[in-house]
Amino acid sequence: NIMKVFKAFIAVAIGAATLISCKPMSQQKTSHNEAFANIMTRKSVRTYANKPIEKEKVDTLLRAAMAAPTAVNKQPWAFVVIDDAAILDTLAAHLPYAKMTGEAPLAVVVCGDLTKTIRGNDDPYWALDCSAATENLLLAAESMGLGAVWTGVYPEEERMEAVSQILGLPEYILPFNVIPIGYPAYQEKPKDKFKAENIHYNKW
Repeated sequence: NIMKVFKAFIAVAIGAATLISCKPMSQQKTSHNEAFANIMTRKSVRTYANKPIEKEKVDTLLRAAMAAPTAVNKQPWAFVVIDDAAILDTLAAHLPYAKMTGEAPLAVVVCGDLTKTIRGNDDPYWALDCSAATENLLLAAESMGLGAVWTGVYPEEERMEAVSQILGLPEYILPFNVIPIGYPAYQEKPKDKFKAENIHYNKW
């Protein structure tokens, strides 16, 4: 009887191992780590359902963005939350790669605040800090079942000027990007971007 139980256990173990080996690598490595799984399932979502985003989720997105690392902890960022349909439509009309903004229930414009930078107007780090904040926001959106996409504004002067005028930004606030956000209209699949040839150890 003991041998029968042992053989049955081995058979189940082998079956489970076979199933695991058949899964995509991303699924094999992420099942035990929610943070890593969230990173690997993030995707750019450009189509949205006709459904508003709850206020508490918007607050969570902004908290996540402001938890990002920042040079010397200067936090040289500002965020403009837009849920006015007319403004969303205007942004969509003036930004060539952000047409989906007109279909989204909400957008967040990540901005750099030059009054909080290390070196004033000539500081290059604010864009790096805003990039980190943006990625945090995108990951938070994914974790809550929301869809979002990073549409670039900086460093294109024409786009920056358009966003600044539409939103009435002061001169010391530089628009970095526009992030349309909404509940996805359909399920999109993440892209596997891992490439071993991009990795080097110790030297090139």
